[in-house]
Amino acid sequence: MPVLESSSNGHLLELTSAKYVELSKNQKNCNLNDICEFVNDKTAIENAVLETYVSTESLIADKRGRQIASKLPTSGKVTVYHPGDILISNIRPYFKKIWFADCMGTCSNDVLAFRAKSDDMASLLYFTLYSDAFFEYTVAGSKGTKMPRGDKKQIMSYRIPAIDDVVKAFSSEANRVLNLISTNRREIATLEQLRGTLLPKLMSGEIGVSKVELPTPPEQAQTSTNGRLSE
Repeated sequence: MPVLESSSNGHLLELTSAKYVELSKNQKNCNLNDICEFVNDKTAIENAVLETYVSTESLIADKRGRQIASKLPTSGKVTVYHPGDILISNIRPYFKKIWFADCMGTCSNDVLAFRAKSDDMASLLYFTLYSDAFFEYTVAGSKGTKMPRGDKKQIMSYRIPAIDDVVKAFSSEANRVLNLISTNRREIATLEQLRGTLLPKLMSGEIGVSKVELPTPPEQAQTSTNGRLSE
């Protein structure tokens, strides 16, 4: 089942991304490696679970999240990621495959897992990596022709704005946005699971429509906040 962005989630991402683009016009006095590092924790493939395994093919192009991988590798080691890590496909970076992890799992060695050096920088890190400018920079430094890969050393040299009060305020706001998106995703997944359970019973006549009570959809729940992001 694809973990795709709902229309409201997509709108929130693009709006916050636009704010980051404006912010990134400030003087760039830091490198990416000042706020993050690559995740290098490994485990045997036997410890991986298909539902939380992320491969280059399960990440969806144009920043649209991920779907469940079709299969697990048969041998070797995989990277262990945690909630708050950012996963990016390092093969053909021009496809712009990125996902903000909201669970613990494992990923392919061809997927780069970034981890903020402090929790309050995770959202800033995500929108830095989400930006078109970052992907263009990665493509420019990639190596290979048929299957180009990003250069990890070059990636960590990407220039970002100095961490001042304005940047910290953006990071705090962006964190609320990502929390809301994560909540929306969980509610959407619950609704999809409920639909999968109820639809066959409704079609067969096993239960009637009057017996079904549905939870409030995420779109409606968000509207009830009068456009304000929950703390």
